[in-house]
Amino acid sequence: MELLIVIIVLSLLFDYINGFHDAANSIATIVSTRVLTPFQAVLWAAAFNFVAFFIAKYVIGGFGIANTVSKTVMEEYITLPIILAGVLAAIAWNLFTWWKGIPSSSSHTLIGGFAGSAIMASGWGSIQLEIILKIAAFIFLAPFIGMVVALCFTLVVLHVCRKARPHVAEVWFKKLQLVSSALFSVGHGLNDSQKVMGIIAAAMIAGHSQGLGLGVDSIDDLPDWVAFSCFTAISLGTMSGGWKIVRTMGTKITKVTPFEGVIAETAGAFTLYLTEYLKIPVSTTHTITGAIIGVGATKRLSAVRWGVTKSLMTAWVLTIPVSALLAAGIYWVLMLFL
Repeated sequence: MELLIVIIVLSLLFDYINGFHDAANSIATIVSTRVLTPFQAVLWAAAFNFVAFFIAKYVIGGFGIANTVSKTVMEEYITLPIILAGVLAAIAWNLFTWWKGIPSSSSHTLIGGFAGSAIMASGWGSIQLEIILKIAAFIFLAPFIGMVVALCFTLVVLHVCRKARPHVAEVWFKKLQLVSSALFSVGHGLNDSQKVMGIIAAAMIAGHSQGLGLGVDSIDDLPDWVAFSCFTAISLGTMSGGWKIVRTMGTKITKVTPFEGVIAETAGAFTLYLTEYLKIPVSTTHTITGAIIGVGATKRLSAVRWGVTKSLMTAWVLTIPVSALLAAGIYWVLMLFL
């Protein structure tokens, strides 16, 4: 039972770190366009991250992404040490990329860590390769969808507003950025909070199968406090901000105006809602980055700083394998003491 409690606490700590690591996704454009101050922006984003809990529970009526994450490793191979190693690896990689100001995927580091420790413990047959490959495919599909949607939205809005006076249009787009940022923050809460729910669910199912008497056989048996705690932790983390990544997302990829901020956030939110419907955990970081690139490319391709983009994509591709290797090493060390 003590090990299960440690895993739950560390998972919620990861969720908190995920919040301030990914705060930039929701607030980078709204801060860089000076619609809100950084402090106002993180409060705004945190509030809508928490609103996502009520939408998932009472509107959608379930936590499909959490269920997908919990099945990354085959149930008969899941043990508490495997989950512990995966969570520790995910925390380490998230802190490292935050320190370096790299907007990497918290989702993929968690999934990579979970899979890596399971492979170390029981071999390749212990993981649901089909699920992992589907998630890995969205490393490329999520930013691509965000980019295409942003391109289409930009062309449509430019056509509709072609006769608007620039000053009036900018005032309206600054107001609309509050709406688009809120929409994206809800998508972030829906997507990212459920990943930690999935890990805690896997731990509680494993604990129940090992005789702890928790009464949790599936994601549907999770007590309400688990979901509430996960959404609360990510909201508190978002309030803490992640200013290094805000600078990367808001200024280094391309110069963002209020008009472009609205388009990028709306396109990102659309992509997150689509993947929520498909029950596929994706990276909100990848999604909003693709949308920002799409907005920048509508001006001209040279408006996008492709050198920065290349560095980001390298980090995205490396996240799952690095996290898996790190988790495998941590699992090996844990087995010396447990």
